[in-house]
Amino acid sequence: MSQLVIDLGKITANTRAVVDSCRSRGLEVWGVTKALLGCPRVGAAMLRGGVAGLADSRLANIERLHQTLGPAAMMLLRLPSPSQAQQTVALAAVSLNSEPATLDLLDRAAREGGGTHRVILMVDLGDRREGVLPADVEGLAGDVAHRRSLELVGIGANFACYGGVMPSPDNLTELVDLARQVRRVTGLELPVVSGGNSSSMRLVEEGTMPEGVTQLRVGEAILLGREPSTGRPVIGADADAFRLAVEVIEVKRRPSLPRGQTARDAFGREPRFEDRGERLRALGALGMQDLGAGSISPEAPGVEVLGASSDHLILDVTETGSAVRVGDHLWFRPNYGALLALATCPHVERHYLGDAPGMGR
Repeated sequence: MSQLVIDLGKITANTRAVVDSCRSRGLEVWGVTKALLGCPRVGAAMLRGGVAGLADSRLANIERLHQTLGPAAMMLLRLPSPSQAQQTVALAAVSLNSEPATLDLLDRAAREGGGTHRVILMVDLGDRREGVLPADVEGLAGDVAHRRSLELVGIGANFACYGGVMPSPDNLTELVDLARQVRRVTGLELPVVSGGNSSSMRLVEEGTMPEGVTQLRVGEAILLGREPSTGRPVIGADADAFRLAVEVIEVKRRPSLPRGQTARDAFGREPRFEDRGERLRALGALGMQDLGAGSISPEAPGVEVLGASSDHLILDVTETGSAVRVGDHLWFRPNYGALLALATCPHVERHYLGDAPGMGR
């Protein structure tokens, strides 16, 4: 059995490091919980670290956080589904938007509920995932500003998620300039200029974040202690808040090359092998079903991840320097993609360090 060990104290400390760094640049931080399926324990650790609120892409996760943590501020990160307009207004204090038709539904839901719903308009500044193009921002902002039950509080952009476009002083200065134009056209205060995700931490630490950006939405930099686009550590953050223990279920010496005619594997890939002679192999009780598209890095020297099938992790342990036996646990550190899969997989146990009881999975 595999186990994901989550150190809540380190998550709180990482959150505090990110929040302090951002606060010195005039930025507030919203903690992103989506990689952990809206885990209340992780959300509570982020709140203890000083985030302004919690952000998640799924309404079910936000509802779970509310049930355990109470009235903490929640942001819906993924553009609202039109079919979930009422739930969005009921559960999220603020949502990210770009579609006039969805804004119509949010306005109606908020009006029927007797309240208002806060909106951040997303702008596509090159990454090509979501958002209106810069030329269309003023028109949509003016439309939202005239709606009785929607409160336009800001504009935002996303980077390094689809197109791999890095946040930069140039594209974030463009976002600040667009916010200035929207203020002029609408007369609104527009306090939020949401300048991206963990990939923007590089600009914070380099001191090149443009003045006028007021908010970041941060997950990976808090959870894994690194800036995702370059992989470099976040100053003051630990990289081992999450560790994965994989149980060894077989150890055998075997040739490094397959025998027989080869074709595509179970996932449609065409594997390539290097002839390294006979090697000591170990199988771990973990596979693609648990890891998804992510990867894991061994902690012990000499352990090499060769690949995975749906339910087995294939390891070379020839150079470990110490015996690896069936029943041993080998330790790994997940990247963000692996963490996302592991935390949502029912076959991976979770163990919390520094736990607060009564908060569920």
